[in-house]
Amino acid sequence: MMGRPDPPYHTPVMAATVAALLQPPPGGLVVDATFGGGGHTRELLAACASLRVIGIDRDPDAAAEAARLGDRLRFVLGDFRRLDRLVRGVSCDEIDGVVFDLGVSSHQLDLGDRGFSYHRRGPLDMRLGPDGPVTASDVVNGWDERRLATTIRRFGEDRHAARIAAAIVAARPLGDTQELADVVSAAVPARDRRRAHPARRTFQAIRIAVNDELGALGDGLDAALSLLRPGGRVVVISYHSLEDRIVKRCFAAGATGCVCPPDLPVCGCGHSAELRLLTRRPVVPGEAEVAANPRARSARLRAAEKVAR
Repeated sequence: MMGRPDPPYHTPVMAATVAALLQPPPGGLVVDATFGGGGHTRELLAACASLRVIGIDRDPDAAAEAARLGDRLRFVLGDFRRLDRLVRGVSCDEIDGVVFDLGVSSHQLDLGDRGFSYHRRGPLDMRLGPDGPVTASDVVNGWDERRLATTIRRFGEDRHAARIAAAIVAARPLGDTQELADVVSAAVPARDRRRAHPARRTFQAIRIAVNDELGALGDGLDAALSLLRPGGRVVVISYHSLEDRIVKRCFAAGATGCVCPPDLPVCGCGHSAELRLLTRRPVVPGEAEVAANPRARSARLRAAEKVAR
């Protein structure tokens, strides 16, 4: 029997939309590549009584949530960038759908000892799973100023990256997240501290670097598309422009057919579309969902269907 964690591990974003877009057939098999608290899996299992789900997550804490959902769920601890190997390690059945809900969960943000939050004192860790070889401390206390500034500028899209990197290097060694947040806040000009927390972009950048999140996303999407049967669907929820850009480009490339010049009478490239776009533009949460779950505000959903070639 399915239960609900109390207190909530993580509130899933656009869960009903995900289930509606995936449209898994009776008895089908869906992969929840970012299982977390199991919110999207719960919605899928409730929507289809005979559906089976393979849940994947790097975080061992997610295994306890998986145990609540019964025998239609098979949980696998691992990184979704190796999605094909993880899935084929437990099932040889055709895959009808894959869902990615990127970034960190509310559970990970709310636990100070994971080091993701700039509001709570915790270790400079930020790894999504204990298998990660690099920690936030390695980045903050070990990388040179130029590499640090490039990381903050690229992954945090922060125009104050150079100032922040210089301040971090000058304050070394930094011992915890509160020290890092204070150093970053002091480095940002006062006029730019008024909207969001001034350390938000730097923490995002360091977390992305620690976990190689953008590289993992590209690998995970490729693996997902290789697993899907014709007619199978993939749904991705991203939370910042860097992630969304990767998903958009991947789907657009997959949906591109013949690329020969239009005046060529016969196709010579042999290229055919692998995907059909289900969302021409990203789907965003409604006002009611954002009001109930403010962390959904930046979510962008894209979906595509694999076609026979």
